[in-house]
Amino acid sequence: MLSQVQNENIYVAIQEIHNEKEYPISVLCKFAEIPRSSYYKWLSRKENKNEMFNKVLILLIKDAYEAKGGILGYRQMTIKLNRENDFHINHKRVYRLMQILNLKSVCRRKRKKYIKSTPQVTADNILNRKFIADNFGEKWLTDVTEMKYGTSSKAYLSAILDLSDKSIVSFVIGHSNNNDLVFKTFDLAHEKYPDAKPIFHSDRGFQYTTKAFKKKLNDAEMTQSMSRISRCIDNGPMEAFWGMLKSEMYYLKSFNSYNELKQAVTDYIDYYNTGRYQKRLNCMTPLEYRIYLKNKAA
Repeated sequence: MLSQVQNENIYVAIQEIHNEKEYPISVLCKFAEIPRSSYYKWLSRKENKNEMFNKVLILLIKDAYEAKGGILGYRQMTIKLNRENDFHINHKRVYRLMQILNLKSVCRRKRKKYIKSTPQVTADNILNRKFIADNFGEKWLTDVTEMKYGTSSKAYLSAILDLSDKSIVSFVIGHSNNNDLVFKTFDLAHEKYPDAKPIFHSDRGFQYTTKAFKKKLNDAEMTQSMSRISRCIDNGPMEAFWGMLKSEMYYLKSFNSYNELKQAVTDYIDYYNTGRYQKRLNCMTPLEYRIYLKNKAA
């Protein structure tokens, strides 16, 4: 069945060229390295339901792959097909079809560089890698990552992630990795969700270890938590989000200007929050899952 699907385009091409140009079938099959008997068997056969459904899936896979610029691997593709078409297909089936089509996620990952700092304030690792939260606003993670545009210019993205629904609560992109960048990110989140009093976890970057930032947390009645030195896994979900954003958007393009990069980041985070289905969230988007948790608790 798989070989029939795999050779489908070749058979169709042979048929079209023969009809339009009147080239002999034997010559076309020889050129395509396809046995003539196989072509005639394909021409006369009746497709079963499974084969017909695979043809439908192939078209949907191609469309979804091209629409998202090739970032969808077979797992994300399976979730997308099931969610948007009310299918119940297995990821192994999608994996086989994507192999036949030679479609692979174009994403790649890049290691992060760390800068040492001398802290004014430190905190224990209260979060302690407990990356599960039952309700929105219980646990927030934050970090800053660097991106480049033009020939050598740099931009910095600061974001806050909620551990219950894995949503990006707030983000700010700027030209400098400074206190203002981090403080604005925090202020946006606190203004939007003034009643949230989460454990607020970060690494030991210089912005998070200032007295001024500690005061912001105290005023908002949030509990500060910090990763241990050289233990990036202590902030694992935040690191995972950076890897996802960069592999699915940033590494795939070249950005000529700051505004172009900023728009791409904004568009991706909107897609992540409202359009990217996640298996760990019961195949929902982060904002869908937040509503699900709220209704479940009611």
